Amino acid sequence: MEKIKLAQAVLVEGKYDAIRLNSLFDALIIPVDGFQIYRNEKQKQFLKRLAAQRGIIIATDSDAAGFQIRAYLKDFLPPEQVWHVLIPDVSGKERRKNVPSKEGKLGVEGMDTKALLEAFRHAGICFDGHYESWNYVTKLDLYQDGFSGTPGSRERYRALLKKLGLPERLSTNLFCVCVTKEEYHANRDRL
Repeated sequence: MEKIKLAQAVLVEGKYDAIRLNSLFDALIIPVDGFQIYRNEKQKQFLKRLAAQRGIIIATDSDAAGFQIRAYLKDFLPPEQVWHVLIPDVSGKERRKNVPSKEGKLGVEGMDTKALLEAFRHAGICFDGHYESWNYVTKLDLYQDGFSGTPGSRERYRALLKKLGLPERLSTNLFCVCVTKEEYHANRDRL
């Protein structure tokens, strides 16, 4: 398979994630070395500059650590220059490891090619020179449909995430920048 050229830089948690994505994409792929990003002020400044120049794709695992790193990056990177690639919740163990991760989920390095490409497409990443203009869900949509701020909304929201194949830890804020209204409307009534 020929590598797909990406204009944006891609941030991942570690070197094995970078190796995996490097097999698919011709792009600047930067491992933040997990929680080391918290202590690396020079790297944070570099990432801010990179975001301003070309945009940044955040592709962290869908476990607690991945969402913690994603939230930290989101705090200092401008939202209009960031794409969020959400890795699906898939149970399993990476080949290089003897035991599964703490949460028993595959990360970026363990995802199959089809799932990775679909996650990038779903985030609106351009593979063919055309960006889609999507109409995203709002927090008001979630509230009015009983997925936020109402009795039983937590369970309904989790069921919606599962139906859409999204990570169970996905906040409503990230949901609203990752899910189109069309996709939402097609799935919300099926619960």
